Amino acid sequence: MPGDAGSDSQPPAYVPPPSADVSGSRAAHVTSVGIPPVGVDLEPNRNSVNADQGRPRSAHATLVIERGDSPGTEFQLTGDESIIGRWDADNGVFPDVDLDAFDQDAKVSRRHARIRRSNGSYVIGDLGSTNGAYVNCGRRLIPGNAEMLKDGDEVIVGKTFLRFKITH
Repeated sequence: MPGDAGSDSQPPAYVPPPSADVSGSRAAHVTSVGIPPVGVDLEPNRNSVNADQGRPRSAHATLVIERGDSPGTEFQLTGDESIIGRWDADNGVFPDVDLDAFDQDAKVSRRHARIRRSNGSYVIGDLGSTNGAYVNCGRRLIPGNAEMLKDGDEVIVGKTFLRFKITH
């Protein structure tokens, strides 16, 4: 009805519920008025929070950049599955190992590769990336086929060389 108060008013600012844990992830970047960036999921990251305890999980493995932009940068793997790729809020892609800031030539696909842990063993698989994924400078991984990953192996995605290390 014309002239009603509130008909032209703005919706209230978004405030995450008290139970939403947005610390330690890109979801923590909430604007000063409480509105999250477009496409940001404010649910806890499945890899960073232990659902049973509500406490952060400790890393069981790491990937360290050895060659590429920012050598020495370390990524902690905390879940049983970790996606390697580049962050893309517009398309809802939030990889666990986000190489966006370390891949200026954009040779890493948004969803490039996946590392899975099961019973203390690790495998890696290419997710259909444009420039391929490699282990120890071997043959290009075939999408859909997993390859064993051992402590100390070199993982290559695009032009970025990473060292895989099991921490416990």
